[in-house]
Amino acid sequence: MSRPAWIPHLAAVLGYVLVAVAFSWPLTPSLSSHFTGDPGGDTGVYVWNQWVFRHSAIVEQRNPLTTEQIFSMTGGPVDLSQHNYTVFADLLALPLIGRVGAVTAFNLVYLLTVILTAWTTFVLARRVTEGATLEAWLAGLAFAWSPVLVARSTGHFSLVAAAPLAAFVWALHRVERSERLRDSALAGLSVAWAAWCDAYYAVYCLMLAGIYVGSRLLRLEWRPGWSQRPGVWMLDLSLLLVGGLVAGLAVGRGGQLEVFGVTVSVRGLWGPVMLLTALVAARVLVHLRPQISGAGVPGLHAFGLAATASLAGVLLLSPTLYGAAVRLLDGSWVTPPTHWRSSPHGVDLLALVAPNPAHPLWRTLSGDAQQAAPTLFVEYTAALGLVTLAVIGLAVWRAGLRARGWFWTLGIFAALSLGPFVQIAGVNTYVPGPWALLRYMPIVGLARMPGRFAVVAALAAAVLFAMAVKALGERWPARRRLITATAGVLLAFELLPAPRPLYSARVPDIYDIVRADPRPVRILELPFGVRDGVTSEGNFSARYQFHQTVHGKRLMGGYLSRVSDRRFREVRESGMLRALLDLSEGRTLGARDRAALRQRAPAFLERANLGWVVMHPSQTPAELEAFTSEVFDLERVAADGDAVLYRPRSSVPPDLSAER
Repeated sequence: MSRPAWIPHLAAVLGYVLVAVAFSWPLTPSLSSHFTGDPGGDTGVYVWNQWVFRHSAIVEQRNPLTTEQIFSMTGGPVDLSQHNYTVFADLLALPLIGRVGAVTAFNLVYLLTVILTAWTTFVLARRVTEGATLEAWLAGLAFAWSPVLVARSTGHFSLVAAAPLAAFVWALHRVERSERLRDSALAGLSVAWAAWCDAYYAVYCLMLAGIYVGSRLLRLEWRPGWSQRPGVWMLDLSLLLVGGLVAGLAVGRGGQLEVFGVTVSVRGLWGPVMLLTALVAARVLVHLRPQISGAGVPGLHAFGLAATASLAGVLLLSPTLYGAAVRLLDGSWVTPPTHWRSSPHGVDLLALVAPNPAHPLWRTLSGDAQQAAPTLFVEYTAALGLVTLAVIGLAVWRAGLRARGWFWTLGIFAALSLGPFVQIAGVNTYVPGPWALLRYMPIVGLARMPGRFAVVAALAAAVLFAMAVKALGERWPARRRLITATAGVLLAFELLPAPRPLYSARVPDIYDIVRADPRPVRILELPFGVRDGVTSEGNFSARYQFHQTVHGKRLMGGYLSRVSDRRFREVRESGMLRALLDLSEGRTLGARDRAALRQRAPAFLERANLGWVVMHPSQTPAELEAFTSEVFDLERVAADGDAVLYRPRSSVPPDLSAER
């Protein structure tokens, strides 16, 4: 009697559940009280995403892709189409928040997305390895708990939800073999799913599709050989001269030289190293002599498959695309400039082959990178796994592993993760990587942070790991179980991140007083500010939006992935808000400005419907505290740690004495 097809999947998921509990420990007994990331950073905004989505959809019964809970002193609702809104996670949390609370719901969704990522990788690897179940299960383990994704679970939770990447590649495999419209629609839906996890993942899916389709339509052959043509000698001479120039600049300070009567001033390494890199690349290509040929013109059915995928993805994403189209038309779409030298850098080359920085043994030996530099840890951890790379290398050497497409994917995305200029051991080599040019391409350039390409490299490495374990088992069939078990134990040991550092989810008790106020008033948190992923004015903390999940009152400032220039401008146009911005940055106000704002304060308080002010003394400049206390005529109500609650004396909530 044959075993039902769902049994391996159920066993795989149950196994991943156990790993999720063990590898996140002690999160499980702390689901309602702690996070794996600091709620004062990006973690707080991801919790807010889930809360505000439910608040808009259920409480306010309005479009959940917009909100008036932040930037509430500016005109109209805030569109969230450019915000990293994590719609998929928000939908998962929708039925949970009302039952278990925002904190527990967030942690449950986090664990669920990790398990889902592992399972989709298992499904993909099982297909690629033609049914090697144990090896495929190890691939899911290798990717879902790779150092790359574990590091993102300390702040960038949208990137933890990497399941659609594996699902998309799985769908591409199905489309290639079946050529059915249904499978093509699945591929398009996977792209939409990816966009609802993280917009970067939708871009990565499109890039993977380009690589996949290109490898089927184009054939690349290498015909290495040495040439004695005059042009090659000129190229070699140019290499020698430019190489000497770079060597001289590396030890000197630059200077001037004359080329064909033209004086050229060279002061830095940027231009010369780029020229040298281009010459080296040209010389390598001349030697390898690549030949690209077409593998045939796709037929009408192929275009039908592509159209079906596009239509399915667009239909699912239509609410978000509509918001994006409106922003494009009204000029509020935010396009951060891409600078040549100062744009975001990538990961260090050595980070790709570094030990797991989250492993307790490595933390003991070299220090806790997460605690020492949490921003760098979450953004630039890129370790692909020493065990993973060693097993792949052994399989290539002893078992003849051949998986050209997956090796190309690993190499391309690892190279892209290095950013525009390659860094080694913290030293900028000035050598441009492929991202130096690709970042200017439409759509691809939307993925501004190149270090995140390491996620796709980790997926490719995980699938290659499964293929390598299978190849080694086939090379020595009598020891296949031993090989698989040994690889699994070593992998699990290397990936182990437990015990995980946890961060308290406690919200100061003063916000219970604000929550109990039945009036639809606003709350002002100080320092005040407007912030997005590129620009910041004032000093706004993501923790304020995390606090909002408890008190539920509208905020004057806010933090989103992208804030339009119009929002910044509307905040600055208010004299009072502009003063709060300046004072929050540590600036001062003149006596004339203070007097004018003091006169306008009653009208501002009435228009803002300001009910409460919360100051955080450790962050609030003394002049800001003095100004707001005087101008708003504040009365101290309560305090809890670094949060002090005030109210304007002109705003008297009902039964205040009972609330105290």
